[in-house]
Amino acid sequence: MHRRTALSVSAAILAAAPLLTACGSDAHPGAAAIVGGQRIDVAGLQAQVKDVRTAQEASPNGPELLRATGDLGRQKLNGMIFDRVVDKVARDQGVTATRAELQQTRAAFVRESGGQERLEAMLLQQQGVAPGQIDEVVRRNVLMNKIAAKLGATDTPEGQKKLTDVFSAASKELDIDVNPRYGTWDDTQVRLADSARVPWLRQTDRGPAAAAAGG
Repeated sequence: MHRRTALSVSAAILAAAPLLTACGSDAHPGAAAIVGGQRIDVAGLQAQVKDVRTAQEASPNGPELLRATGDLGRQKLNGMIFDRVVDKVARDQGVTATRAELQQTRAAFVRESGGQERLEAMLLQQQGVAPGQIDEVVRRNVLMNKIAAKLGATDTPEGQKKLTDVFSAASKELDIDVNPRYGTWDDTQVRLADSARVPWLRQTDRGPAAAAAGG
């Protein structure tokens, strides 16, 4: 399987506000955010949060995981918005992720993690990703590696700046409007304002666990 340069590009997923039962800004009732004129509905966000909470409750470390992700709603929204920025950059760069690439990358993550269960446990604990959301992480990883390759951006400060500049420009073009309940979007950092940086899972020779931990 072809190896790609490991990336430190991450967008920030931040732990966020607890699951909300009702919301909506005055301008966009029922929307958690508007990205490129397209809504991210609160209902869709809540569904992602519910999937993670269900997986956490079933985990042997459930109470610990629940305490560590009290702001899960904001964290998941951050990821949902960032994925749309990734999609725009991929379109602009003529980059796509084929089914074979997605399957190969997921298989590599499973193998390097020591099995499917260990991969699921690692992602749930470190990134608040439910088992059913792993394909989204895999797709993001494939696209970001291919974008970096297309731009010639290496895992260096200069390469990271090149990627950040491209993603920041795409973020501005999407005119991202976040429901005030969740905060505001920072185009420069390509993340929800005040959010902590959390490395995305990415393909590396060290395996997905080390990559996700940022080690």
